[in-house]
Amino acid sequence: MASFNKVILVGNLTRDPELRYTPKGTAIAKIGLAVNRVWTNEAGEKKEEVTFVDVDVFGRTAENVGQYMRKGRPILVEGRLRLDQWDDKQTGQKKSRLGVVAETVQFLGSPGEGGGAPAARPRPRRLPALPRRPPLPPPPPMRRTCRRKATTSRFDRPSSTNHSTLIIHFLYGKN
Repeated sequence: MASFNKVILVGNLTRDPELRYTPKGTAIAKIGLAVNRVWTNEAGEKKEEVTFVDVDVFGRTAENVGQYMRKGRPILVEGRLRLDQWDDKQTGQKKSRLGVVAETVQFLGSPGEGGGAPAARPRPRRLPALPRRPPLPPPPPMRRTCRRKATTSRFDRPSSTNHSTLIIHFLYGKN
């Protein structure tokens, strides 16, 4: 039996991202997403429905979400559905929650958009520039490993002439 688990959501963040790290150093950002649906009912009235979705983002993408996204900013999330199940410690009942694990995230709008307050976090400070290394000395001249052959014919060799060569020279006028 075939199965396909893919979700594409576009909405606004309901809160600032919560960025945490696992003991191994993997970044995890938890975000809340509000997805709006607007339609017109039979009486011609516009209706709006809001769906709230919890999304988990991992790795370098999570760090980028934690750094650049704020409450109210529009975002596109592609991912998969995941069902979390647990036992409630107070009541002993089984609980479950359907969430999304993001595989790709795309920031929408410009940094000033989003309806939220401006970023409260300061920008990350830049590290001082590293000192420049002195330039490398020029490389040594290249040595030729093969020599070019002289452009002489075999008839120009005085010590290796034989009688047949002399006859050919005489008949055809070659010196």
